[in-house]
Amino acid sequence: MLFEIKDLELEPIDFAEEFAPGLIDLGPEYRQRTPIKTSGRADLVEEHHGKHKIIQDIRVKGRVATSLELSCARCLEPVEQDVEREFDLLYRPLGADAGRDEMSITDAEAEISYYQGEGIQLEDVVREQLLLAAPLKVTCQENCKGLCPHCGKNLNEGQCDCTVEVEEPRWSALKEIRGKLAH
Repeated sequence: MLFEIKDLELEPIDFAEEFAPGLIDLGPEYRQRTPIKTSGRADLVEEHHGKHKIIQDIRVKGRVATSLELSCARCLEPVEQDVEREFDLLYRPLGADAGRDEMSITDAEAEISYYQGEGIQLEDVVREQLLLAAPLKVTCQENCKGLCPHCGKNLNEGQCDCTVEVEEPRWSALKEIRGKLAH
């Protein structure tokens, strides 16, 4: 769905969309388990910059929700995570702020994104909001034991048969002294 300036000049656009799994690319880290449900409203906000310059910003306010599958950060088993987010976004035409002298910006101005062309795609807004709402790392359980660093076995399923003894290099100097004292 495209929110075009010419349509928003006439009236705000209410939306309620559902995106089937795989329709929006969320990258290799996330697998969409349920349809993405989003609803809200897009409208035009006119800002006066100087006496004669009017900038047409697009404001998109709404909500997005779905269920994603991520890999456990310790054992790599799949973990399902519900993701919900409410958003209130302001998009300004790309280049609208160009040419202004360098100056400090307010917190509100730091929240402004930019669009190019005649409008913005709802799919782009949804993708951005889901990626911001999704956790960077999850674990399958609080006490997940992870994988064996030597053989790769999932230690939640049982102990591995590795007998590799890892020597701590920081103790090597003391081991040398002990060896000299023994002789």
